[in-house]
Amino acid sequence: MPAALSVTGLRKAYGSVQALRGIDLAVGAGELFGLLGPNGAGKSTLVKIACGLVRPSAGAVEVCGSPAGSAHAHAQLGYLAELFRFPDWCTAEELLGLHQELIGSQGGVAERRELLQLVELGDVPGRRVGAMSKGMQQRLGLAQALVGAPRLLLLDEPTSALDPAGRRTVRQLLERLRERGVSVLLNSHLLSEVELVCDRVAIIDGGEVVAAGTPAELSRAGGVEVETAAGVRTFPAATRADAPRIVRELVAAGEDVYSVRALSSTLEDAYLEAVGRAPVAGDETGGRGAADEAAKPGADEMGGRGAAHEAAEPGADETGGRGAADEAAEPGADDAAGRAEDEAA
Repeated sequence: MPAALSVTGLRKAYGSVQALRGIDLAVGAGELFGLLGPNGAGKSTLVKIACGLVRPSAGAVEVCGSPAGSAHAHAQLGYLAELFRFPDWCTAEELLGLHQELIGSQGGVAERRELLQLVELGDVPGRRVGAMSKGMQQRLGLAQALVGAPRLLLLDEPTSALDPAGRRTVRQLLERLRERGVSVLLNSHLLSEVELVCDRVAIIDGGEVVAAGTPAELSRAGGVEVETAAGVRTFPAATRADAPRIVRELVAAGEDVYSVRALSSTLEDAYLEAVGRAPVAGDETGGRGAADEAAKPGADEMGGRGAAHEAAEPGADETGGRGAADEAAEPGADDAAGRAEDEAA
């Protein structure tokens, strides 16, 4: 079975801006894959190429074995933007029905009910979007991305605007999708969320993969911390294997030991080390860089639509979001930087 997403030697230039410089990665079936990097690293460019919105300068991207942008690739792909808006007057079931028509899904009422149940909205199919909480709208967005049973989901910051309870609900949903064999490429700045749910991660900086692996592989030992009656003592050079010996020595020296903990670095530590920078005070997301600005679709343009919905897209105001076909046919200002080159190609 081909990988859900295969990226080989991917390069993209917008004039003098090198957005991607030879990216190689693969997302397996049923794998939750975290895509990390500072704004301007090239993440949005990679996602747009996978959706078929932008043509690469070199290299190849395949979705379930088919070239990105092809009809078969679109049929296997679901997408949810970070910022999307559905019509307030539309009910949950009406919204899913509209998206079924757009992509030609034959799932009917059964599919709509199954998806609403999956995202824990099964008891409110008739509730209008305008009467939903942010968390409910986010889950409804995930449901619309799953219309047509795509094998790959591209999710952009799906938990960034949610409270802790809402984030936990989305994490549990992603885990259920993994059990169903659905692959997810998760683009997020919430490293703690990625560390909790993702099987593997890739950290991109300057258009290149600077680190990749499981969260555990990217972490490193940070010593041993022991709480005694005299206070907390840290042994920076120690490893987990050294913990029993340290405890024996402390007890033999007359110390009362209350707890012992093997320390390790977090995904955030690995991220900051890989990109070689610290976050800017007062700016949780960092400033968006030129490469992502050139490729990033506007929130109102993209809405919450999946790439598989593009072929029948009637317009942003009617559906709450823009699809890949509309983006390809009518590039916005953000695509202007790369339009001339793409036209020439």
